[in-house]
Amino acid sequence: MTGLTLRPAIAQDAAALARLHHQVWTETYADLAPPQAIVALTEAHRLASWTAMLARQDLTTRIALHGDTAAGLVCFGAASDPVFAPLPEIRHLYLLAAYRGQGQGRRLLDAALDALRAAGHPGAALAVVEQNHAARAFYARSGGIEAQGFIDKGPLWRSENRLVTWTFPQD
Repeated sequence: MTGLTLRPAIAQDAAALARLHHQVWTETYADLAPPQAIVALTEAHRLASWTAMLARQDLTTRIALHGDTAAGLVCFGAASDPVFAPLPEIRHLYLLAAYRGQGQGRRLLDAALDALRAAGHPGAALAVVEQNHAARAFYARSGGIEAQGFIDKGPLWRSENRLVTWTFPQD
């Protein structure tokens, strides 16, 4: 399954992004997150979150489509926590399992990194759950450097995370 179309997300994409985010997050963290987090972070919860994120001027979201179906997303921009400072944050990068291993995740990551580099940022950062070994390996293969660990302050899951950073060459 190749041939995803990548484009900027718009307000009308909020439901598709919420559905995709919920599906991938549930599949990825079903065995890692506490059950109350899996149950509480519903598609409706994510719809409210994506509606708000798409309205923000300091965040950019790209959606990857297979036909009319959302298959992946990347959201980046202003850092949500001082742990990322002074770098902007890649907040979300999700890809349906059927599209993994084809370079599509790297394409989403590169879209965010290229946009942040073009905007003059010195690099980028993201948080990855410590136990998400597949994601940690993907980011390492993509040039990310793991830095310090920290505890996510989420109200439902105080997960152990690693900070992953990319530094952009300066002219």
